[in-house]
Amino acid sequence: MCSLVLGRYSWCPALVLWRTSSGSAGMAKSKFEYVKEFEVQDTCLRNCWVVVRVDGKNFHRFSEQHNFTKPNDIRALQLMNRCAKNVMKELDNICIAYGSSDEYSFVFHKNSNWHKRRASKFMTHVVSQFASSYVFYWKEFFSSQPILYPPGFDGRVVIYPSEENLKDYLSWRQADCHINNMYNTVFWALVQKGGLTPAKAQERLRGTLSADKNEILFSEFGINYNNEPLIYRKGSVLIWQKVNEVSKKTVKLSNETEEQEVEVSRWRTEPVLLHTDLIGEQFWEEHTAILSYR
Repeated sequence: MCSLVLGRYSWCPALVLWRTSSGSAGMAKSKFEYVKEFEVQDTCLRNCWVVVRVDGKNFHRFSEQHNFTKPNDIRALQLMNRCAKNVMKELDNICIAYGSSDEYSFVFHKNSNWHKRRASKFMTHVVSQFASSYVFYWKEFFSSQPILYPPGFDGRVVIYPSEENLKDYLSWRQADCHINNMYNTVFWALVQKGGLTPAKAQERLRGTLSADKNEILFSEFGINYNNEPLIYRKGSVLIWQKVNEVSKKTVKLSNETEEQEVEVSRWRTEPVLLHTDLIGEQFWEEHTAILSYR
């Protein structure tokens, strides 16, 4: 052992540790502590919105090996939404989240000082919480399909200095959702209903515009794209709202000899799932509290 006991103090050549007679440590230093100087100071700029975007890693392969329905698997989307809800409830200062396909964006309020605004903390906490939730909740949505291997997710942190920048970011992700979903809807209609090979379907769609894709869907397959579920076309939005939670409780009422079951309600703030348009101003006018001071 390297420590020497000198009266009521302990001393070690590599560790300077003063202990009081009660046993509590007053100071702890070691000769190795200099390595902390190599840590990068990655503090996000203050008064800026911090966005953490989580993306599935090699999810094309993952979806194939787990037999996801094409072009959209409602189970997979609901699982992503469940994971995002868990992230919002477990972490602090997330004011809104948006997701589609295999990605989710989480917006931390500009006034947040969570983990001293360190970018690495924002990213690692969000990604690890999301990935562990994905495995944990898998059976709720894929009861007949065992998970074959752990999925991977990567993350990135971006800061936006103004509300306009933040709204434009979320609009960009929703526009991307629309573009990708329209393409996939037509592509898989050509393959599954039109009998084309994936290569032929890809060639057919090369250079087409939205109007062309809408025409193919309607004229050849009788599909009105505007009637497709909003969760596919608009993606998913999570915001905080007050919800009235009703539960049943067994109590003994006054002047009663037997216990009775009664309903008890209480208001709680919970992440609420929406499938709506983020690009126009109507959403932000209806939900002004999202970006207000918290």
